[in-house]
Amino acid sequence: MIQRQELIKKIKYFFGLNIYESKVWIALLQKNIASVGEIAELSEVPRSRVYDVLESLEKKGFAIAKVGKPMKYIAVKPTIALERLKRNILKEAESNVKTLSNLKNLPEFKEIEQLYEKGVQPIDYRELSLALRGTQNIYTNLKEMLEQAKKEVIIVSGLSELKKKISFFKPLFQKLKEKNVRIVVASNADGKESDFFVVSKVLGVPIKKIKINGRFFIVDSEKAIIAITPENDEEDLALLLHSPYFSQTITSFLVPMLY
Repeated sequence: MIQRQELIKKIKYFFGLNIYESKVWIALLQKNIASVGEIAELSEVPRSRVYDVLESLEKKGFAIAKVGKPMKYIAVKPTIALERLKRNILKEAESNVKTLSNLKNLPEFKEIEQLYEKGVQPIDYRELSLALRGTQNIYTNLKEMLEQAKKEVIIVSGLSELKKKISFFKPLFQKLKEKNVRIVVASNADGKESDFFVVSKVLGVPIKKIKINGRFFIVDSEKAIIAITPENDEEDLALLLHSPYFSQTITSFLVPMLY
């Protein structure tokens, strides 16, 4: 049977398999249980390669070897293979995160930090502005900025974004409270009253209703992240500004609405 090239491409992409693995797994799924010869004929993969490919699929959890003569292979149900793949990816991700977390303790990491701190031309952050592209990049910088707050944090954001990012903001707010940092949160007044109540209760801070659709994050009237694309835009863009002058200007503009 001629296999559809589009299906092979999608399986290769979604399951992280190579071309031969995708072809062999499709062939095996068609038979549920098949010999190497049958798989080679259906998949159009050279028989000399089918052995290695089946061994690889077995290790990845897509096939099971049935002992006997001739040896046959059984296809693993796609839903089971998918769940196993998810577990493997999560396990690998946890391992990678643990490895990255331990990098800070290595002497090599401390050495490169010293190189940065002792650079010939140190960066003057008072004159530094950065363009941030992508939601993940924006929130990575926002987390770092909020963690450095000493006196006050002002957040103006859409209520839907606050709801989606509760797991992000809640632990940060807890740390800020422990440092006695004042937290001021405001959102567009168009949100539902019940939503305001729920988000405010979970975050542990009151949420002021204002008539602004923008997104601002200001720390100590010195640093700010200003979104320059609307919420849910395909390309999330923002500016990171280390400018007391600009931050104080924005703060003074917001004060009548926030206090």
